[in-house]
Amino acid sequence: MAAPQFRPPQGRPAPAPGLLRRIDAFARLAFPGFSTGFLMVLAAAPVSLPSPVFAAALPCVFFWSVFRPAAMSPPVIFGLGLLLDLLTLAPLGAGVLVLLGVHGVAIRFRRFLARQSFLAVWMAFCGAALGAAALFWGLQALLALRLPPFAPALHAALLSAGLYPAIALVLARLHEAMRQAETAP
Repeated sequence: MAAPQFRPPQGRPAPAPGLLRRIDAFARLAFPGFSTGFLMVLAAAPVSLPSPVFAAALPCVFFWSVFRPAAMSPPVIFGLGLLLDLLTLAPLGAGVLVLLGVHGVAIRFRRFLARQSFLAVWMAFCGAALGAAALFWGLQALLALRLPPFAPALHAALLSAGLYPAIALVLARLHEAMRQAETAP
């Protein structure tokens, strides 16, 4: 009778579960949310720009929602939206709905956007930024029962679109480093 043929195991063997590996996995999972919140708090420092908090938050949420959606989950977006509302003194809930809307759009078109060039992703972000600024302006008008000027919302969208390449460059390098750390033995 012939001996059974030896078959090597499929795929890479799973690493041994240890405390340091769990901490590392949690840190990679929590990094996008914490770094976005930290950038929002830094952007809230008094400078001459009218709304850098919104312009700093939107590219981070869009980027992480497209390229690492598990780390930028709706509860994390909710917390970042509340932080946005508190830092910008906007009506509570406006920033939450705007960031959740951007997250939803990014998740919806994630498979398409992840395969596109940087320019295509940037143009998609510019459209999302204009829509987010218009929604933010509309929610502020609805909740305040008066029409605020549209120029600050347009400025926030343009500033956000202008900041996206610089923020995306840094986040892409961090994302690649995180991906390499995940595939390391």
